[in-house]
Amino acid sequence: IEICLFFTLTSNNLYETFQSGFRSHHSTETALLKVTNDLLLSSDSGQVTILILLDLSAAFDTINHSILLSRLQSSINITGTALTWFTSYLTNRQQFIKVNNCTSPTAPLSHGVPQGSVLGPLLFILYLLPLGNIIRRHNLHFHCYADDIQLYISTNTTATTTLPSLSSCLADIKSWMRKNFLLLNCDKTDLILIGPKSLTPFPHPPITIDNTTLSPSAHIRNLGVIFDSNLTFEPHINQITKTAYFHLRNVARLRPFLSFSAAETLIHAFVTSRLDYCNSVLFGSTSKVLNKLQLIQNSAARLLTRTCSHDHITPVLRNLHWLPISHRIQYKLLLLTFKSIHYNRF
Repeated sequence: IEICLFFTLTSNNLYETFQSGFRSHHSTETALLKVTNDLLLSSDSGQVTILILLDLSAAFDTINHSILLSRLQSSINITGTALTWFTSYLTNRQQFIKVNNCTSPTAPLSHGVPQGSVLGPLLFILYLLPLGNIIRRHNLHFHCYADDIQLYISTNTTATTTLPSLSSCLADIKSWMRKNFLLLNCDKTDLILIGPKSLTPFPHPPITIDNTTLSPSAHIRNLGVIFDSNLTFEPHINQITKTAYFHLRNVARLRPFLSFSAAETLIHAFVTSRLDYCNSVLFGSTSKVLNKLQLIQNSAARLLTRTCSHDHITPVLRNLHWLPISHRIQYKLLLLTFKSIHYNRF
């Protein structure tokens, strides 16, 4: 069923264009690349971008089945036997909790998509389909990754229509979510101003949602990557550095008892994975900033191969077949570009 539904959505172009969650050829990295590129273009043109990250509470658990089935019928044109199947799939479900040998009584599951199912995530993003059109009516840019929704609009310091449009859009989103049994957590919704150093921050009227004022933050976490006001990514790299060295110290304590293969597995799991996560957005960062990541990789290589600190690291990296940080970033960007060009071949 999931394959058939995916084929229907893809062949008829029914997906939300700016929804990257639970879709092949889409990821947190492709979503962040799109948003980062837009932010950099606006900054280069001398504009400041207001970026808002909306926080939804327990979004997968509050889906209304009647609304979802209606949406499948009206937006996806699922009718007849297929609609009957989805109705049967969603209704009269039971849930319980099991801890060791203790099992709780069953309780009806009247809302939400079945957790852990292959259809659950897909049904959720279909439930959110109308949201994109609401945002477009206000001429705002947006991008979604499952229930992580980010809105952004660029302006100059003399703009007078930007903030009313943004406030109106937020009010409409809040209203739509309320009608669709989704809870927007205003207290955890983040706002940041991104642009040239000469323009950030700039004074602006307060932005509110349901009497909650959104105050600009110096940096925010966006799909696991920390954005700062000037997109230097220094806070993000500092966080990677802190976490990576913590794990390297732990591996160092175990290294005398580990085989080469086991140590390499731990380093890749706890360190390399952090160096590579969404690293394509770091393209263009200064060598001073990237050098912090290179020092982490050097330390990991020395730990793995038990190389002394005074020995040259370049031959060690070459023998391990580890690309240096700057080359890893370039490789990732080229790989994503290749896959985008040859989309239908993957």
